[in-house]
Amino acid sequence: MGAAELLEDLDLFDDWVERYQYIIDLGKKLPPLPEADHTDANKVRGCMSQVWLTHSFDGAALTFQGDSDAAIVKGLIALLFEVYSGQAPADILAFDLPAFFEQLGLSEHLSPNRRNGFFSMVERIRAAAAAESA
Repeated sequence: MGAAELLEDLDLFDDWVERYQYIIDLGKKLPPLPEADHTDANKVRGCMSQVWLTHSFDGAALTFQGDSDAAIVKGLIALLFEVYSGQAPADILAFDLPAFFEQLGLSEHLSPNRRNGFFSMVERIRAAAAAESA
């Protein structure tokens, strides 16, 4: 799945209760993050919830793993991974996530703290892409 497919899927739902449930369900499908990766170094700062992100790079594309102690945040992690995992660093850095965020309608449906946490996760992903493209 990618950004366009996520938009299409979310457009199928009539209200935000259903959309939130879809996002939470995405989070439930995330592979578990090994307990050894629940470290301070992998913790995302700026999130109200506990969030850990890791990545691997095969020389062409980045793959991400993550976890959170909050169901909706875990869903937001899954949403980001649908957009970014399997992408080349240059593609990650070029993707206009703020515009995508607006298209999803998340700007009006997430609290300011959740929104800040979401963009903290995006910055962590972008930093990984920048480090791997150097």
